[in-house]
Amino acid sequence: MNKRSWLVLVIFAIAVLIRVIPLSLANNKETATTVKSSPLPSPSLVIAGGNLRYDNAEVFQKIIQLAGGKGARIAVLPTASGNPIKNGNYSVEALKKYGAQPILFPVAIENIDVDYQEAVNDSTLIKKVETCKGVYFTGGSQERITQALYTKTGEKTPLLDAIWKIYKKGGVIAGTSAGAAIMSDTMFRDASNVLSVLKNGVTEGKEIDKGLGFIGKDIFIDQHFFIRGRFARSLVVMKKKGYNLGIGVDENTALVVKNNIAEVIGYKGALVMDLSAATTNPSIKEFNIKNVKLTYLDRGDKFNLQTKEVIVHPLKLAGTKVEPNNPSYQPHFNHQKLYPDILANSTLVDLMSNFVDNEQKEVIGLAFTNVPEDEKPELGFEFKFRKGADTRGYFTSAFGSEDYTVMNIYLDVTPIRMTDKLYEYIRLEA
Repeated sequence: MNKRSWLVLVIFAIAVLIRVIPLSLANNKETATTVKSSPLPSPSLVIAGGNLRYDNAEVFQKIIQLAGGKGARIAVLPTASGNPIKNGNYSVEALKKYGAQPILFPVAIENIDVDYQEAVNDSTLIKKVETCKGVYFTGGSQERITQALYTKTGEKTPLLDAIWKIYKKGGVIAGTSAGAAIMSDTMFRDASNVLSVLKNGVTEGKEIDKGLGFIGKDIFIDQHFFIRGRFARSLVVMKKKGYNLGIGVDENTALVVKNNIAEVIGYKGALVMDLSAATTNPSIKEFNIKNVKLTYLDRGDKFNLQTKEVIVHPLKLAGTKVEPNNPSYQPHFNHQKLYPDILANSTLVDLMSNFVDNEQKEVIGLAFTNVPEDEKPELGFEFKFRKGADTRGYFTSAFGSEDYTVMNIYLDVTPIRMTDKLYEYIRLEA
C-alpha cells in the first residue's frame, strides 16, 4: 500500500472517530439524563361532594383510570356508613359496572360483625389492601372514618399507613361526602346548621376535628357545598385555622387533583375561596371578614393549586368572555337583585353567575332567622359581593345549559342586628 493510500485510510478513520465519539457521549448523556429524570409516582385524589349517583360515569371512570384502568383493584371502605355492608356493596357494584375489580373491606364502627380495632391491625387484611391501586371511601359520617383509622392517641393505624402507601406510590384516593371531608387536615365533624356556625363559631373536637389530610395542610375541603349553602361555614373554619385557600365541591360533582392541578368533573361545580388578602375587625366579637376572593369553577375548568391560575374549559374560551371593567362591555342582565337567603339551595351559584354579567357593582345577600326561639335571634349577617379590577367570567351554552366560569368576586361578611319587622303590610287608605 503506497503512502497516498495510507493517508486516505488515516483521514477516513479520523473522520469516523470524530462522528462516533460525540454520538457516543451524547447517547451516554441522554441515558444519564433519562435515569436522572425518571418520573416519580404521581398520586391523585377524586373528591366527590356527596350524593354521587351511581350513573355518574364520568366520575367513576376517572377513579378507575387513575387506579390503572380497566381491571384496577380498588379497596372500598364503607367505614363512614351506618349500614356499611349494604352501602359498601352498592359502591362495589358501581365500580364493577365501570370496569374495576373492587374489594369490600369490612372496617366500620357499627352494624358489622368485625371489630374495627382488630381489623385496622389485621396483617392479612392490610396486605390485601396494599395490593390495590386505589381506595374509595363511601359517604356517611366522617368522624367514623377518623375514629377507626386513628388510634386513641391520634396516631395512624397500620391500615391508614397502608392507605398512605398506596397514595404515595401513585395510587388514587377517592371519596364522596364523608369521604371528601376527610381529604383535608381539618374537617367538619358534627357541625349544626350553617347559620349557627356563623353565630357561635366552631370548637376543636366538637364541630371540627382532624381529617386524614391527603390534600395537604394548606387547603381546606368542604362538601354538599352549594346545595346546603356551606360556603359561609367554610369561611369560619378557614379564619379560625389560618387557611388561605379552601375549595367546596357540590353534590354529584368531583374535584380531581393530580400534579397540583384540580379539575372539576361531573354535574355542577366547585368554589375556590382565597383568604390570602382577607382581613377581620378584632373589635367586633361576632364573625366578620372582608376581601375574600371567590372563584366559581364549572365542570371542565381547572385550577392550579400552587399559582392559583384558572384554566378555563376550551368551550367557554370559545364562547363569550364577560369583562365587567371593559368600557365596551354590555351586560346581559340589567335588573337589580337582592338575595334575602344567601344560604339557600344553590343561591350562591345563581348570584355569582348573574352578578358577573350584570350592571350591578355590588349585590347584597342576607343570612338570618326570625324565629324567636332561635339562639341570638336578633343576630344576622350581611354578605356584600363586589366586583374588582380583575373580575371576569366566561359563558357558554355548548353543554346544553347556561354555564358560567366566574373569577374574582370579592366578599365582605358583616354581622348585623335584625329589626322586629322584616316587612309590614301596606295600609289601605280609607
